[in-house]
Amino acid sequence: MSLTNAEETLMQILWKKERAFMKDIIEAYPDPKPATTTVATLLKRMQDKDFVDYIQYGRSREYFPLVAKRDYFSKHVNGLIKNFFNNSATQFASFFTEETNLSKKELEALKEIINDQIKTK
Repeated sequence: MSLTNAEETLMQILWKKERAFMKDIIEAYPDPKPATTTVATLLKRMQDKDFVDYIQYGRSREYFPLVAKRDYFSKHVNGLIKNFFNNSATQFASFFTEETNLSKKELEALKEIINDQIKTK
């Protein structure tokens, strides 16, 4: 299951904060800040999707993510590879290295990462 852009923005806040009350979440937004009801609606939808949960303290709720940022990002990258690159990581890597204008230094760093992965296989 995926998130809308508004939900992803909210998840970025929760991933950064790890745990947050409504006022903390709203403070983390740039201006103009969304209405409390808007954030509450997003949180409810995200809870229904099993992305967030909360602990009740009296009348306040402390929200926290149920999905790790790395897991969410990994799922999306794998979906991107499957849907746009015929499930070929090689095609994706080729596109990525050609289209992102990486410097020679960045390409060398990628090469090191790949070499390290090859050693562990």
